[in-house]
Amino acid sequence: MPAARPRTTGRGWEGGRSCRASRSRRPLMSEQQLSMEQIDVLLSAAVAAPSMHNTQPWRFEVNGPAIDIYLDGSRALPAEDPTGRAMRIAAGAATFNLRCAAASLGYNSWFGLVPDPAEPELVARIVLEPTGTPDHQLTELFHEIPRRHTSREPVRPVKIPTDALIALTQAARTENADLTWLPADEVHEVLRLLIDTDLREIGDWHRRAERAHWVGGIRATDGVPSTVLGPQSAAYPAPVRDLGTRPTDQTRARATFEAEPALAVLFTTGDSKTDQLAAGLALQRTLLVATREGLKAAFLNQPLEFDDLRRKVQRITGKPGFAHMVIRFGHSTVQDTTPRRPVSAFVHTGAEES
Repeated sequence: MPAARPRTTGRGWEGGRSCRASRSRRPLMSEQQLSMEQIDVLLSAAVAAPSMHNTQPWRFEVNGPAIDIYLDGSRALPAEDPTGRAMRIAAGAATFNLRCAAASLGYNSWFGLVPDPAEPELVARIVLEPTGTPDHQLTELFHEIPRRHTSREPVRPVKIPTDALIALTQAARTENADLTWLPADEVHEVLRLLIDTDLREIGDWHRRAERAHWVGGIRATDGVPSTVLGPQSAAYPAPVRDLGTRPTDQTRARATFEAEPALAVLFTTGDSKTDQLAAGLALQRTLLVATREGLKAAFLNQPLEFDDLRRKVQRITGKPGFAHMVIRFGHSTVQDTTPRRPVSAFVHTGAEES
């Protein structure tokens, strides 16, 4: 079971029910408007969060000191993410980045997940309040946001220090999730599941077409360009997901990846929409801590896209709960990075209506 979340500078609420509380009062709603410069810092950090195939499935509304995070249904992946779980994880990751940016600007942040059941696309709300003592951990992690990138390259043969493993595990638990590290035999069980996923995808043209829409080629604002796919693995199954969709992608160089990758499964005790958003918060805190520790991460989430295989992944951990991410950590480089749309493409401000 995840450890209890430490007290924070923020308070969250869910459907009128208090959660993640650290104070006995609700946040004061100041009418103070955020400047455009502050909004740019906040949302530039938010959109740097990872999302499946770099779809960037979010939009933001800024009203005074409050920022609402919505899902953008036009960027859904109905074949690979039919329930929207991956979208909600991405939105949770963006929410965490927002909190880090707010702390860097001298704000406390109260946040609520699924704050209004009548608006299903509204997945989170953050309220900012100036403070002389912003959360120093969030401020520290803010500086890691531009340095965090997914790496699909082979990792160097350097063992991850125990202190780093503990720091990553604690990062997930801070956000009410859990990160469990897989021993060698369980790693190979997960890798064998990749064979099953590949067999299922062979005849699924919907998945192939959807992936081709978002992956490969030259991309300036979203999706995954061919330049970040990394090399093809010389062995199969591989500890890295080969997203190549185009004939030219199959001509990439081959490389030898580690035989026993450092894999961890991020999971929560529940699987509600709120749990999935919380998994995104936990994911991003974990990834930023990994970046601070000199580690890069990549994802092996193929089995989690099928309900029965997702349950198998959770059973492999030997713990109750619901798996959300399978993460490969290691010391590696990033050859190139995925693009992002400009902040202006995501944001609507209350000031635009005045």
